[in-house]
Amino acid sequence: MTGNAEIVMQAVRAADRDRYLSALYAPADKRDALFSLYAFNAEIAGIRDRIHEALPGEIRLQWWRDVITAGNPATGHPLADAVVETIVKHALPLAAFENYLDARIFDLYDDPMPSRTDLEGYCGETAGAIIQFSAMILDPSAAPECAQLAGRAGCAQAIAGLLLMLPVHRARGQCYVPRDILAAVGSSPEEFVAGDGGPGAPRAVAAMIALANEHLDAFKQEASKLPQVLRPAFLPLALTGTYLKRLSRPGFDPLRQIAELPAWRRQWLLLRRASRGWPARSSLT
Repeated sequence: MTGNAEIVMQAVRAADRDRYLSALYAPADKRDALFSLYAFNAEIAGIRDRIHEALPGEIRLQWWRDVITAGNPATGHPLADAVVETIVKHALPLAAFENYLDARIFDLYDDPMPSRTDLEGYCGETAGAIIQFSAMILDPSAAPECAQLAGRAGCAQAIAGLLLMLPVHRARGQCYVPRDILAAVGSSPEEFVAGDGGPGAPRAVAAMIALANEHLDAFKQEASKLPQVLRPAFLPLALTGTYLKRLSRPGFDPLRQIAELPAWRRQWLLLRRASRGWPARSSLT
């Protein structure tokens, strides 16, 4: 492993433990590319945490856009060089990376998510794209057949992730719960991020959990067709159902608490899915 590859792997290990563990189930010659992709995702997703003003955040996103479109794997930035090398080596679509970066602009502002359709589009262009890129790295010939599965998986995974981050998002005035879902329970983005979230908050969270489960179940209905070679790309989804159950536990407050899984539990769930795949049963977790 080169020095840059070690730096990138450690970045994933620190920032995104679930994807780090999943990549370990991929063939050894594919791991560096997956780590570069996952480190890139963690870097972009964390811009709001490191750069608190929107304009400098957009400048950072533009820097990444310029680096990726230039296609020069010799910038001197370990992660940028690794990502560009991965894109070039595996012929990953630049347009999808540009869509990913465009979608991430939403993270920099406190504008509310307008609708369920907008949320699903955001999830597809971020988490769904990362899964599809991963599949293309693992097997470019098999990946196109699983694009719809990647979209479903990305929506389920991303919505669950947003629910896990509710306390953080609410503290800084962000609302990823769509306005139309909030309106349906008699609430609003302004009310949801303030104080206790208002009387409609529990129903809004329940609706988001139901939406994540809807995409998860749709994925499971077709997941038995997933080629074994592509399983590592979808492995983080092995944890999603369990996270959603934790969020739904009686007495648990998703607005103030972050649901976590012990390390042994995460490793067991990943091992089970890596070895068995996803039989087509909606009751799977």
